[in-house]
Amino acid sequence: MKNKEVIVVGAGLGGLTTALRLVKKGYKVTILEKNTQAGGRLNRIQKDGFTFDTGPSFFSMSYEFKKLAEECNITMPFEFVELDPLYSVHFAGDPRSYHLYKDMKKLAEQFKDIEPDFEAKMATYLQKSGALFHDTIDLVVKNNFDSIFEYIATLMRVNPVHLPVLLRNFWQQVGLHFSSKEVKRIVSLVAFFLGRTPFDTMAIYTLLSYTEFKHDGYYNVKGGMYKIVEGIVAELEKENVKFEYNTEIVNIQSEKIRVKSVIDQHGKEWLADIFVINADAAVFRGTVMKRKKFSTKKLDKMNWTMGYLTIYLGIDCKLPQVNHHNYYLGTNYEEYANNVMKNPDTLDKPYYYVNVLSKHNEECAPAGCESLFFVCPVPTLLQKPNWDDRDKIVDSIIADFSNRIDKNIAPHIVSKTIFTPKEWETMINLHRGSGLGLSHTMFQIGGFRPANFDEKFENTFYVGTSTIPGAGLPMAVISSELVCKRVYAFTEKNN
Repeated sequence: MKNKEVIVVGAGLGGLTTALRLVKKGYKVTILEKNTQAGGRLNRIQKDGFTFDTGPSFFSMSYEFKKLAEECNITMPFEFVELDPLYSVHFAGDPRSYHLYKDMKKLAEQFKDIEPDFEAKMATYLQKSGALFHDTIDLVVKNNFDSIFEYIATLMRVNPVHLPVLLRNFWQQVGLHFSSKEVKRIVSLVAFFLGRTPFDTMAIYTLLSYTEFKHDGYYNVKGGMYKIVEGIVAELEKENVKFEYNTEIVNIQSEKIRVKSVIDQHGKEWLADIFVINADAAVFRGTVMKRKKFSTKKLDKMNWTMGYLTIYLGIDCKLPQVNHHNYYLGTNYEEYANNVMKNPDTLDKPYYYVNVLSKHNEECAPAGCESLFFVCPVPTLLQKPNWDDRDKIVDSIIADFSNRIDKNIAPHIVSKTIFTPKEWETMINLHRGSGLGLSHTMFQIGGFRPANFDEKFENTFYVGTSTIPGAGLPMAVISSELVCKRVYAFTEKNN
């Protein structure tokens, strides 16, 4: 293995963790990255004295990161602390704030007036969610599939008690257990983490509620989420992994059933024995591999996750009344969720998330200041190609937030950065600005998702969002483990 050279295209979390696993097995690894720094969506802005996380602001399934560190025989390359509460939820017109504690008694106390027997109902709901998790995680999620037939055969081994869940969406499943609109809306919020809404996310993903409240919870990274990237990059540099930034792959050279080299935007060829693609697995197949099945026209017909409008504000005052992680919801939850992917006018009443990174990371903002990160789910460029109204939308979000916290922050803004789906499309090569790649519909998960091995070239593999197992930071780490198994098998076969 020591003389096997691997090129990893893309330095997102999937690419970085794949590179770490491979270099520890003796492969010689080079990472080619389109942008000026590693991280992909998991990135950072440093501007005007402020630090902002650009994408994920907390993570789950910490044991997958621990497993990575143990497997690679390294000390955990970043520090993290468990969130408690997980996050806070605020409804328009409701003076109360709901704090999502893992402690069921503390959680139930907040809902005693609106959801009788909440604790017992939540226990039943989490029991079913936990059963879904444990019956599928190793069998379906952490597994490679060589064909759709093999995937279907694997599904048939899942406990049949879960079959009725396949006929429901997330919202319907939650509605079987709770009656109040507040609880149903709060419990179903996690569906948005997958890039869709509770009304078009499969009920099987209620297993995420179990990961939230019972199994492992959520975690903050000390110093900001980019410390994950910095830590892994430092480990890779210790192993002499080469990073080539400002290098976008636009073509390939192949010989029979193998890729010989990838070609960057300047025409330079990069040769290797094995190639691992950490660009979007569907988009890369279309734009670089020129596969007709993944042409722009065909991609448009697939189901994609929603777009994201992200706003990074540095303000010259403190906000002690605002928690670290917050969701601000309106009064038309169902209407908004059902229209956000279809109707651009939905943004007249935006729903959004606010992260105050400086709350527990004072180094991320100047003294007396706060670093704020807003995320608003929006239509992709397929539904809303024109973002000339972005400032108007952003101003409406800032005004709504100011009203909610009883403090006008507009005069205090000293730093502002805005990314619409257009910016995200350009920066990360996301199809139509889709925030998390292909969505997790019935025929776009598992064996139906673009495979992590190439259809034509035996030495080319895929890791990350639009391949298996799916979107999210722990899924990227699992994806790296699965693709490495492919690489090891290919190496053993060809030694």
